[in-house]
Amino acid sequence: MKNNRNTSLMSLALISLLGLSGCGSDDYATDATVNKHIEDTTHKVADEGHATQTHTVSDEVIEEQRAALAFSIIGKDVGAQSPRDIDSVIGSNTKATTTAPLYTAMNLCDIHFHKSAEHKGGEFTTYAGNGDGEGYGSGYKYSGHLTASETEDFHNDGSEVFTNAHNSLHSGDTIEVHYVYTSNAGKSLGHSLGTCLIGENPLLRVETQVYVVVNDNTAADFMYLTAVSGDGTAGHLYQAANIPNDTGTAVEYEGSTTGPSYNEKVSPYQVTWNVRPKITKVNIESVGTWCHHNQFDEDHAHAVRNLVKNADLLSAIH
Repeated sequence: MKNNRNTSLMSLALISLLGLSGCGSDDYATDATVNKHIEDTTHKVADEGHATQTHTVSDEVIEEQRAALAFSIIGKDVGAQSPRDIDSVIGSNTKATTTAPLYTAMNLCDIHFHKSAEHKGGEFTTYAGNGDGEGYGSGYKYSGHLTASETEDFHNDGSEVFTNAHNSLHSGDTIEVHYVYTSNAGKSLGHSLGTCLIGENPLLRVETQVYVVVNDNTAADFMYLTAVSGDGTAGHLYQAANIPNDTGTAVEYEGSTTGPSYNEKVSPYQVTWNVRPKITKVNIESVGTWCHHNQFDEDHAHAVRNLVKNADLLSAIH
């Protein structure tokens, strides 16, 4: 959004915000064009193979985006949105929803991840900053302690590194992994929400785990954590067989797809979310290997949507 937004529209949007208030593909969030990456690298430069931001937008830009989102829902019956603060139970959005079945009764259709957590809460509450205003450099980071060796720069022989400089990873970074499930049976695994939306009005569920990538070959193996079992048929549904089961009781809530294309408008896609509050440390080298070898055509970390704070766009957590 530009800083020279029309003043009258901005004023109306801010009034609306006050009245209504009480987060591969860049995530499953771009309407019918959801299959495309957001590949705008205007504010990125290559720095030894890594993407580096050249600037961070002001708080005013983020507030303008929030105001535009509030303005966009005036007079409309919209569903609850994501991402959110999972430590807060507030939410006044009452649009009727259907909770998706347990993920074990659904088909895995995609796995992808974001750099920094889209959600806030649990062990990931440190704000990464406003970023470039387009979802890069923002989100939430692990709020715990990492050792010097865990955050040491990762180097190897160059055969299995992050070749995509777009939003590259460094030791110590936080990532939020989305294991996306659909109620449709017998569908192929694939890249982006388009795979998950095949069929008529499928239900969607996202099992969410936040990881911290560390330079430690004894940390968890990302290839193992994303391993897929089954063949999509009845009794043999596609599953992410090794989602951690020791990272706290997941917070379930009704929300939407995410991604920065929805910073100023609502996502129309309903999602049942299960967000685990504790992190797991994962070996950065194994994440790099996965970026070269996975079934979902994912090769980099994706951008984040602004945290949704407007109570009228949040469902209550029970």
